[in-house]
Formats: sequence, structure tokens, C-alpha cells
Amino acid sequence: MSHSSSIPEAQAPTVQDKRPVRRARQLGLVALALLLGGAGVRTYVNAVHAKSVESSTQANALKTVLFTHAKPGQGQRTVALPATLRGQNEAAIYARTNGYVRAWKKDIGDKVKKGDLLALIDTPEVDQDLAQAKASLEQIKARLALTQSSLQRWEGLRQRDAVSQQELDERRAAQQQAQADLAASQANVRRLQQLHDFGRITAPFDGVVVRRNVDVGALVAAGSATNTKELFYLAQSDALRLTVAVPQTYVGDVATGKEVAVKLIERPNAPVKGTITRVSGGVDVATRSVQVEVSLPNKDGKLLPGAYVEVALPLSGAAKALLIPPNTLQFRQDGPRVAIVGEGDKIALRSVKLGRDLGRAVEVISGLSPKDAVVLNPHDTIEEGERVAKREAPPEPRPQQGGAAKPPADGKGAGKAEAGGEKRADSNRGEKA
Repeated sequence: MSHSSSIPEAQAPTVQDKRPVRRARQLGLVALALLLGGAGVRTYVNAVHAKSVESSTQANALKTVLFTHAKPGQGQRTVALPATLRGQNEAAIYARTNGYVRAWKKDIGDKVKKGDLLALIDTPEVDQDLAQAKASLEQIKARLALTQSSLQRWEGLRQRDAVSQQELDERRAAQQQAQADLAASQANVRRLQQLHDFGRITAPFDGVVVRRNVDVGALVAAGSATNTKELFYLAQSDALRLTVAVPQTYVGDVATGKEVAVKLIERPNAPVKGTITRVSGGVDVATRSVQVEVSLPNKDGKLLPGAYVEVALPLSGAAKALLIPPNTLQFRQDGPRVAIVGEGDKIALRSVKLGRDLGRAVEVISGLSPKDAVVLNPHDTIEEGERVAKREAPPEPRPQQGGAAKPPADGKGAGKAEAGGEKRADSNRGEKA
């Protein structure tokens, strides 16, 4: 009995001694599990952070572009072209003989009829030359009469064989030479007589004197050289005309007999109707335009020759063009193009055909639709298929009192300005309340 009860008493301390070992193992396993879990969490956090950094880097690497949409045209199908009014007939009057101005009979603004005397020129040198030519003509006439009578006598003598045939031929040649000298002298007299008559300056057609550049006693020279000043400038003002250079793009809208509106600077709201009378049969290579002549009636004389006007040429019924800002265009060797933000926010470079340049907008005839997102201020290095971050440009601010508001150059800040305006308006309403 004593022996059997002694065995459990000997084993009991051994089990108690093993409990701390087990507890240590459990603690170690828990610590290991905690370490492994912490490492996994850090790995997951690092992976998530790396992915976030990568996505933000890719997002920051994209170019941000502002875009706008093309607007439909306003249906205004006319093109304004500059021109200058001219008289139906215009002429610069020059002197045709040398001399001194004795008197002038018409001044600027005077209406003249064809053949009216404008000025008188004294031609003393021409007068002396004419007198000398007339005297020479009389001498030649006397010599011709002598040669004719001498020829008749020598012909009679030749019939009686009193003179030789050679002598008769010499008398006949002298008579023919005298006749030729007479014709030359008569032509010289007529030439000098015309130069003398050119001392009377007359109007070549009905019109009005636009300029007068002569004074009594002034020396004038014949001709119209560069250093020779015109005496008068005449214009026929009852019917006017103008010549306008129509660009090749609008040649199809030009036809003889078509009416156009002509606007003067001093009367922009009272256009005058004109009619196309002549159209050039070819395109000027230097200007790529066609010369078109327009006639205008001017019975009342209100239109003045030399006035600057604008010709409003109506265009035919082509499809309405779209309007885009000029800063959306890129000009290349193959023509103008625009950058479009397409599907997937990728750039598509598209060639367009332009119409009129309206200043703040440019017409696009083909190559664009109203739904296309057109990039504003596209960079020169922009490429086809390039992915971008797009942002629609804010509308242009309305003009305020004290001056029109200018849109921001880069399209930024417009929203802030509008928001600031709203806040100021709210504060003003609060103060009034």
C-alpha cells in the first residue's frame, strides 16, 4: 500500500514541470502567427500603395486639353470685299505740246461737256516752226511749178529729137522729186498745225473735273512721263463702276447680271444696288482671284468717284458651315487640320476645308460635325491616337459694365471668376436685405 501510493506522488511534479513549456510553445505560435499576419498586411498595403502610385503617375502623365464644339453658322451667306468707285470713263489730261499756260477755264468740281475748253497753252516755239514750215511749203510749190513747165518743154524738144532721152528722164525725175518734197512739206505743216491746236485743252467726254494741276504761267511739257504732271483729271460721274477681286473660292457665286449690295463708310445702313456687268475669264495667278466689274447708277450724283466701298457678294445656297475658334486650327503642308478627342479620350487629327474668316470664328465647310470635341490650342507635338485628359472649355464671359471682359488665355480661371461673381452677388443681396 505504501509502495503503490508513492508512485503518483513521484509523477505529479513532472506534469507540473511540463506546463510552462506548453505555454511557451503556444505563446511562440501566437507570436509567429502575429508576425506572419503583420508581414502579409504590410505586403498588401505596399501593393495597394504601389498600384495607387502607378495609377496616379499615369493620370498625371496624360496631357489635359480643353475642348469645344463647333457651332452652326448664322445663315449669313454674303462676303464683303473692298473696292473703289470709278467713273464710267476716267482720263488724266496731259499736254500734247510744250508751252506756257495762258489761262485755265474749268476748276475742280465743274461739270463739263465733250469739247469744252479746259485751258489754253501758249506755244511760241511751235508757232515759229509752223511759220517756217509754211514758208518752206511755198518754196517747194514754186520749184514744183518750175519743174512741171520744164518737163513739158523738154518733152516737146524730145519729139523733134532736139534733146536726148537721158536729158528728158532727168527733167521727169526732178519733177517727181519736187512732188515728193511737196507731200513731205505738207505733212510737216499739218503736224505742226496739230501741235499748235493742242494748245487748246478740251474735254474728251462729259464728266466732272476731279483734279486741276495747272496755273497761269506754268511751263508744261508734252507727254505723260513719270515726272510729268497731269493738267486735269476728269471722271464721268453719272454712271459709276468698280472692280473687285473675288477669291477663287467664291467664283461659282459670280455671274453677269447678278445684283450686289455696295456699302459706303459714311452710309453703312443705306447700301446701293449694283449689277455685275463683266467677269474676267481667268484667275489671276498672283492673287488667286477673279476680276469682277460692277456698274452703279448715279443720276443724283451722291456717289463720288474714288470713294472706298465694300461690296457684299451674295453666296449661293450651299450647306451651312460650322464655326470654330481660330485657335483650334493647325496649318500643315497638306492643308488645315483640327485635333478631335474621340473614343477612349484618344486624339484624332482630321483635315478640314475652310470657308470665310470671320475674325473671332472661322467657317468649316467640310470635315467636321457639331458633336466633335475640338481641342483648343493644340500643341504642335500632338499625335494621332495619343490619350489625353479632356475638359470642356467654359463659355466666354458676357461683357460687363465698364468694358468687355476678355476670356482667359488658357481657358482656366473662367469658372473661378464666375463663382467669385456669384459670391459677390450673394453678398450684395445679403447687404441689401
